[in-house]
Amino acid sequence: MTLPSPRKRRIIPALKRELDRWYRRVNRPEFILNDPVQFPHRYTDPADIEIAAFLAASIAWGRRELILRSAERMFALMGPSPAAFVMSGACRRLKDSCVHRTFFEKDLKYFCRGFRACYAQYGSLGALFASALSAAGTALPEKPAAAPPAGDGIWKGISLFRETMARANNGSYTKHIADPAAGSACKRINLALRWLVRREGPVDIGLWKNIPPSALYMPLDIHSARSSRRLGLLARKSNDRKAVVELTEKLRGFCPSDPVKYDLALFGMGVMFR
Repeated sequence: MTLPSPRKRRIIPALKRELDRWYRRVNRPEFILNDPVQFPHRYTDPADIEIAAFLAASIAWGRRELILRSAERMFALMGPSPAAFVMSGACRRLKDSCVHRTFFEKDLKYFCRGFRACYAQYGSLGALFASALSAAGTALPEKPAAAPPAGDGIWKGISLFRETMARANNGSYTKHIADPAAGSACKRINLALRWLVRREGPVDIGLWKNIPPSALYMPLDIHSARSSRRLGLLARKSNDRKAVVELTEKLRGFCPSDPVKYDLALFGMGVMFR
């Protein structure tokens, strides 16, 4: 095995210390107030939390103040319980007004029909993803912990979610659920998964105890990509699935059990130094 040069051995701990410093700086309760993660935080029922997480993450692109305004409007349409709205079939009342940029009420209907099918088949969204990881051989909490994920369980979970949602909508796919098989970074779904899986608060919720944080992949956006390239963590030019894997593997070297914690650090650095 080739050992890194003395200079590289000095750089790597320094970079980890810098990332850890930014993580502590960003991972604070006040971050929640200006981020779409605030919406799943508003609920206590597990079904409400996971549905709110996927919906808030699904419109998390563009200017943050517009995302928050759009999300307020979307959740107002659904009433006090997103899960009750989904399970009752109340989405039939929706028209086709704009919710957020290219996301319309018809897209919200699509998600509601899909969520209802996911619950009918798996009992929860968390169980759907856990089934895909278990099939892929990923170490779940009842097995040896903190191991790097085996295979590509999260990507299989995203594919299973996408297919289940499509079957509930007469086999049609939506552009708002990315396809990992096409090489997409699946930023918005990976963001929802970060919120729901990571145990360490206060920003992330840690609702799903049956999926280890080590299985997650980075929700790569323009801010974290900018920071990653500036720091030499990411060489690939495209923000695609290969870039996500490359970056996550680098970060796994800093924290094997929870590499995606550094998404908060890289996001903060990217916003600060854009």
